[in-house]
Amino acid sequence: MTKLKTKSLQKRESDLANSNRQLEILSNGIFANGELPTFKDKISETNQFPLVPNTLEILQINLGYMCNQVCEHCHVDAGPDRKEIMTRDTMLQCLEVIKKTKAHTLDLTGGAPEMNPDFRWFVEEASKAGIKDFIVRSNLTIIRANKKYYDLPEFFKKHNVHVVSSMPHWTRGKTDKQRGDGVFDKSIKALQELNAVGYGMPDSDLRLDLVYNPSGAFLPGDQMAMEKDFKKALKDDFNIQFHSLFAITNLPIARFLDYLIASENYEDYMHSLVDAYNPSAVANVMCTNTISISWDGWLYDCDFNQMLGLKVASKVKHVSEYNEELLQNRKIIISQHCYGCTAGAGSSCQGVVA
Repeated sequence: MTKLKTKSLQKRESDLANSNRQLEILSNGIFANGELPTFKDKISETNQFPLVPNTLEILQINLGYMCNQVCEHCHVDAGPDRKEIMTRDTMLQCLEVIKKTKAHTLDLTGGAPEMNPDFRWFVEEASKAGIKDFIVRSNLTIIRANKKYYDLPEFFKKHNVHVVSSMPHWTRGKTDKQRGDGVFDKSIKALQELNAVGYGMPDSDLRLDLVYNPSGAFLPGDQMAMEKDFKKALKDDFNIQFHSLFAITNLPIARFLDYLIASENYEDYMHSLVDAYNPSAVANVMCTNTISISWDGWLYDCDFNQMLGLKVASKVKHVSEYNEELLQNRKIIISQHCYGCTAGAGSSCQGVVA
């Protein structure tokens, strides 16, 4: 098994840690010479440019890039060496937005959001706002990282948190290849502990969903078929149950872009994304119903734009000056990475969109 790198691109001082360098790669080469159409040109063919927001449904907040894992495909370039963490002051600004937003879903992400020292306080305060769907994106292994996290299943249950968890495969080999040695066994243990408090049971209101990302330079298969396979394998082998599987396409940014270039798969992968372009997916891409807030309070159309430093095209750019009405009148910032969300059945943080 190939040993995964244990440091982020930033810690390795890779030029791909620079978002401008990533955008330069995505805008040159096969797109600059016309071999492939730019995403702007592609959506213009079906009169879908410019992209504009629909009704805001999801407020996604990144609590920091620190993580206990260094996954090969990570678009956040998260890891133990990333120190960017949302402060309580910024959290207070976010809480004011949560209390007033018309969005029905609050989605906390990272890194590992649980590693933010104010995570529990923020969850407790945010849960008082009465948001319909309160998501925490957990990598599962954080629950088994050390004793201070062991009670997370009970904490999630207390606040009726909807847990969305990373699980690349139902086998040890494919999971550990993408996420590191030992990740599979810790993930299985964490899932069993979530099941033990009621998460993932067929008639339970405690939602437990899994996220699948392909382990290589290929697109995900049919989401419903994979969900069926995941459910059978995890139930048969480990007596684990969950509600839904979300299949998410790996976008060519950060560490996955680094992998594509290093493995000489970049051009082929971009060709596969463009070939699989589905105009029906464009109308429902997550940037049309989501606002993404970074650890330092800046506003983005989506989590992927956040990682590329592409702030919203609005007079309102920071959570401290948040104005939902003004934000709804913006145009969405796009680049070639957007092909990842419009390939095949489409892709969003909630799985397929078409």
